[in-house]
Amino acid sequence: MQYKKLITTFLNFSLVVMCFVFSSCEEKGAHKYTNALVNETSPYLLQHAHNPVNWNAWSKEALERAKKENKLVLVSVGYSSCHWCHVMEEETFEDEEVAKIMNTDFINIKVDREERPDVDQVYMTALQLMKGSGGWPLNVITLPNGKPIYAGTYHTKEQWNKVLVEISGLYKDDPKKANEYADMVAKGIQEVNIIQPSTDFESLNVNVLEESVTLWQNNWDLEWGGNSGHQKFMLPSNLDFLLDFAVLTDNEEALKHVKNTLDKMAWGGVYDHIGGGFFRYSTDVYWKVPHFEKMLYDNAQLISLYSKAYKVFKNPEYKTIVFEISSFLEREMKHPEGGYYAALDADSEGEEGKFYVWKKEELQAILESDYNLFASYFQISDENVWEHNNYVLYKSLNNKDYIQKHQLTKEKLKELKSTWQEKILKARAKRVRPRTDDKIITSWNALLLNGFVDAYKAFGEDMFLKKAQNILKFIQTESYKDNKLIHSYKKGGKQVAGFLEDYAFLTNASLNLYEATMDVTYLEFAKTLHTTTISNFSDAASGMYTYNSNNELISKIIKTDDGVIPSPNAVMAHNLFKLGHLKYDTNAMKKAKEMLSSMVPQLKESGSSYSKWNTLLSQVAKPYYEIAVVGSNADVLLKQLKKEHIPNTLVVGSNIESNLPLFKGRYVENGTYIYVCKNTTCKLPVATVAEALEQLKNF
Repeated sequence: MQYKKLITTFLNFSLVVMCFVFSSCEEKGAHKYTNALVNETSPYLLQHAHNPVNWNAWSKEALERAKKENKLVLVSVGYSSCHWCHVMEEETFEDEEVAKIMNTDFINIKVDREERPDVDQVYMTALQLMKGSGGWPLNVITLPNGKPIYAGTYHTKEQWNKVLVEISGLYKDDPKKANEYADMVAKGIQEVNIIQPSTDFESLNVNVLEESVTLWQNNWDLEWGGNSGHQKFMLPSNLDFLLDFAVLTDNEEALKHVKNTLDKMAWGGVYDHIGGGFFRYSTDVYWKVPHFEKMLYDNAQLISLYSKAYKVFKNPEYKTIVFEISSFLEREMKHPEGGYYAALDADSEGEEGKFYVWKKEELQAILESDYNLFASYFQISDENVWEHNNYVLYKSLNNKDYIQKHQLTKEKLKELKSTWQEKILKARAKRVRPRTDDKIITSWNALLLNGFVDAYKAFGEDMFLKKAQNILKFIQTESYKDNKLIHSYKKGGKQVAGFLEDYAFLTNASLNLYEATMDVTYLEFAKTLHTTTISNFSDAASGMYTYNSNNELISKIIKTDDGVIPSPNAVMAHNLFKLGHLKYDTNAMKKAKEMLSSMVPQLKESGSSYSKWNTLLSQVAKPYYEIAVVGSNADVLLKQLKKEHIPNTLVVGSNIESNLPLFKGRYVENGTYIYVCKNTTCKLPVATVAEALEQLKNF
């Protein structure tokens, strides 16, 4: 299927409308209109409940009505913290004349992409086929059968009116042509989701790994970090892989690039230096001015990343970042009973970033005699002013250089920063807060569970372990019924069946929790989830796993590429690989390799989009070790080992007799020993972490 043919055909329809790809959303006060969305609990859908448009939530009933009435379906997808979704609502969907056209000729459906990522994925693929890129709001017009004939992002009111009239006219005047085009788009979506199975295990080698990184390296921004481009996203999966790759291959250039990226992110305005936590992305190459919404999935993964980076670089600033993100999440995004909310809006009082930016006079009044030191630290100067005489706080010096410049001590700077944060947080608390999207998404909470476990491993702080355990307890209580997960929880809300990402991410997090605690109940829960995943999501044709467990959409979805969160299929392959090593299950390890070998062409062409697969390739192509700590003192030695960064290694322990293959026959009453193994072959047991690390070097 040729994408160019799609685009050419699309142009022949004369439907070219200026569309721009932006990201991020706002609610109005009382309206004289009320539609079906008033019965929903999604903050995004509720924002549109009083539009004059007769919106429906995504449902079989709405789609059946379209078929019965032979009407086109207008599917508009966004999310609550989406700025340009807000703008289009205010400009267009609140307009009575626009609503009249929509209500007369279309069945109108609003979708929260965070509630229904499967619907978003299918129609985002259509948009990318038609336009070559994607974004939100995502506005798609489909035939009554759900096949798309138009897709775009943000439109002005005038542009949107033109689209509505032209598409409606096309369908009425030439339904045959509309159906032919829609069939071609639907076929294109299906072909995107075709994966060719492979058992070419010889391709799983170091050469492929290095080829992937070498090509990707051309796109590194060596000055400012991250990948080259006009905007910068954090993409934790990329940096996580490159960090392991650099350590495994002694690649100094990759290591330097990762550290530079981590530093620039932490110094930039993309990090909230007052309240903690990262914003979604930077609107410039310098990480200076962010797009101001805060997403749970970003901060969850960045806790993991900076915890791991601390083990490698021993940079105290990375530890501070982890603790500040954790404090922010606890303060602003935690449900009273234990789960964590999805997002904070970019806007407050109708302005993007208003809650987070400052005028010089405000800072002078708050900080008084400390202002000059603060201004030097956070680049408050005339040349760095942002919009409307506001400043985004960021820094350009590391703490060591700043201390030297101002003749301070580490202790004094720490004291100053604490005072600054306390005073400005107090002032900020008086402002109108951005709205909170209070959905508790299972997959995103699983990422955070992993983040807290990784922080516990790096720093040994029991509070991180407790936070991780509480998340799992919350999910098991509120989002796990009859051995099945739901995708998101909100009290009184509609429950959507869990997707592949929910099962794969939570399985992965439960395994991580088991590794950190030796508590086999976490391992058993992971195995139960894994078995359910295989039963409900397996796709025989591709050897992969489908995104959802039913076939209600126009195409199955096989999600293999990473985005701001990892590919659920890649995580599934990691789970198979890890469980295979835990249980000495050769079939599970073979299945992981089969999935990985299917992805080799993509790894070679676009390593940055498949970094989670590249991490697995490094584990397959390079030596992979199992370290088993067995004995009554196993928890102490395990905690010491976890503070070391040892890529390509499974580290587990047991302080009781166990029949797991890694522990069987190794427990003795009067001693604790460490077994370093590779491919079921083990070195002689040793009693100290130092000896075990030495064995790893000389295996």
